[in-house]
Amino acid sequence: MTEFIELLKAYENYVFALGVIIAALILNKSIRFLLNNFFNDSSKELKVDRTRYAFFKNAVSLIIFTTATAIVIYSIPALHSLSLTIFASAGIFAAILGFASQQAFSNIISGIFIVIFKPFRVGDWIHVADKYTGIVEDITLRHVVITNFQNKRIIIPNSIISSETIINAHIEDNRVCEFCEYGISYDSDMDKAMAIITEECEKHPDIIDGRSEEEKLNGEPKVRIRVVRWEDSSVILRAYIWAKDPIEGVLMHYDLNYSIKKRFDNDPSIDIPFPHRTVYFKNQPERT
Repeated sequence: MTEFIELLKAYENYVFALGVIIAALILNKSIRFLLNNFFNDSSKELKVDRTRYAFFKNAVSLIIFTTATAIVIYSIPALHSLSLTIFASAGIFAAILGFASQQAFSNIISGIFIVIFKPFRVGDWIHVADKYTGIVEDITLRHVVITNFQNKRIIIPNSIISSETIINAHIEDNRVCEFCEYGISYDSDMDKAMAIITEECEKHPDIIDGRSEEEKLNGEPKVRIRVVRWEDSSVILRAYIWAKDPIEGVLMHYDLNYSIKKRFDNDPSIDIPFPHRTVYFKNQPERT
């Protein structure tokens, strides 16, 4: 027992450092668990977004682990001496560290700007530079996590996403006007096609009335259809339909593609054009 106590005293600094690391892990896990429960309840009751909460949780984790690292270095004499030696001759080291951490500090500052100015929030559906589309899952000190519709995570550094063009479908108003385009041949009954599109759109359960009160008084239709362009073999009709959010709008668009195609197929006055090609073969052998 005496030998064990002496051994423990000899390595008490290392035991203390290990205890600090374990305590930091437990403390970080506990605080994040409590904050998650508190912030989720607050978000539901106060109807506020979770963006600042997510960023705050990551900042708390950074403070905990930075403090634990400093305590460990200070408590172990070997590390303490090594750190003093390094910082005593820190000219070149500081330059290297500064250069290496430049991007990290840029990400942190960009993350703070994202939280302050809120071009997007946790839970928003965004398009980033016409490359990535998904729902914002988390905003950390270093990067933004986006979940796409294949349930894959897209990790974008804060400094990069801050400099890109972002389309946010959830700022101010979640409603979206979906453009549904359908091509019919020049010989088709255009009025009949527009009537079919209107009927199918109006009976869809997810459509909402996007008209203003003035437009309703003026008798504007709930579903507007316009002839938007003429192509080589088709006339393009566009229906403007409103949905409560972008996801409902996309799903409604897919449903209408199916139902309108079925209606067009059953109506002899409407043709859906498709490209035709005529192929000529030269120097063919004569048939006998």
